Amino acid sequence: MFKNLSFFTIILLLISACNNRATENQSRTQKRDQILSLITPPSLSADVVNLKDFGALGDSLTNNKLAFDKALEKCKALGGGRIVVPPGIYLVNGPIHLISNVTLDLQKGAKLVFGSNPDDYLPAVLTSWEGTFLYNYSPFIYAYQAENVAIIGEGTIDGNAKNTFSTWHAKQKPSQALSRKMNHEDTPIKERVFGAGHYLRPHLVQFFECKNILLEDVTLANSPFWCVHLLKSENITARRVKFDAFNKNNDGFDPEYSRNILIEDIDFNNADDNVAIKAGRDHEGRKTGITSENIIIRNCRFKGLHGVVIGSEMSAGVQNVFVEDCTFGGYCKRGIYLKSNPDRGGFIRDIYVNNVEFGEVEDCFFITSYYHGEGSGHETDIRDIFIDGLRCNKVNNAALVIQGYPTKKVSDIHFSNVQIDTAKTAISFTNAENIVFNNLIIGDEVKVPSHVQ
Repeated sequence: MFKNLSFFTIILLLISACNNRATENQSRTQKRDQILSLITPPSLSADVVNLKDFGALGDSLTNNKLAFDKALEKCKALGGGRIVVPPGIYLVNGPIHLISNVTLDLQKGAKLVFGSNPDDYLPAVLTSWEGTFLYNYSPFIYAYQAENVAIIGEGTIDGNAKNTFSTWHAKQKPSQALSRKMNHEDTPIKERVFGAGHYLRPHLVQFFECKNILLEDVTLANSPFWCVHLLKSENITARRVKFDAFNKNNDGFDPEYSRNILIEDIDFNNADDNVAIKAGRDHEGRKTGITSENIIIRNCRFKGLHGVVIGSEMSAGVQNVFVEDCTFGGYCKRGIYLKSNPDRGGFIRDIYVNNVEFGEVEDCFFITSYYHGEGSGHETDIRDIFIDGLRCNKVNNAALVIQGYPTKKVSDIHFSNVQIDTAKTAISFTNAENIVFNNLIIGDEVKVPSHVQ
């Protein structure tokens, strides 16, 4: 490479390369800081509405659904309010539908326990299920087209779903397949009515077409499906939230068609993905065309199935995601996982993983364009992924995996300062190109070479 170049030319080239790397790092920092400037927690109402003033009893037996409805009516009349839930165990047989300018303040020692009768979550509401819009059972806490909404306090939201809604996972296949068929055939959404008899589990918390959202300090447990679904929403802050969610598909946060999101200082403990960034499924996702973007995940502690996932429902595209200064609270099957298949289309690009550590995993970093080995005709463009400062103690399967698609290779993946202590397989790359390494150690670092005695 340098055969016909002078010494000084070589030095200038090396200096230029260093300067380019520094410029790239500065550009990424500026992009992240610009995103942060777009995220502002909402101002909380000063009007306090005490739930007990509306007949609520935290005795674990009394149904407090009516008390919540009355408190929300009061907030509506005031133009907003802070619904304070004092310590106690509050049974709620039915959904809480939050409205604009309302804060749900669960004080320390307060627990909401949702009832297990599916009929209490009807009539069906407009929602999305695994990337397809449809009408289904109401999420237990649901906000639709609302602004300046918050759920705060050191209390607990318990979906009480382990022995009820969670068991529907074994019965959902026919309706799951029907929803996907309706997606692919572009069935009008008003005709996609599920609910009773269809066994599609509702979400625990869903914000749908909302702006200016805050989730802070609460604990989420025992969800029927995804814990927090951020759907077509923007300007969202989630901090110091805790999860104890061990049912089927108990993802932590699922941003979908959403943007300008800060997720920080979270203690995850989920049976499924800690964060799963999505952007719609297949035909409908491509038609909707709202990219999930500008998402920052920082100072979190991962524990569960996977740490941070993008996909597999991401047909409208995902970009500008930063995962920074995170560590582990326990085992994860996979650390960072980007997944798609040739049914999805769309793109995954401009993803930045900086200073992230895992303990024991099956796979540390995994990209696949052929998830579940299915799909055709709509390959995903995966490129411009930057990993700088990734560490893992023990990898039981593969440290770094990239599985592109023959007609759409994964490209421009940059690994810097990666250290994996032990791994069964170090690297497995197929259908991948322009993969760049800078300071990579998998296994023991090789020191000064030995010499013949």
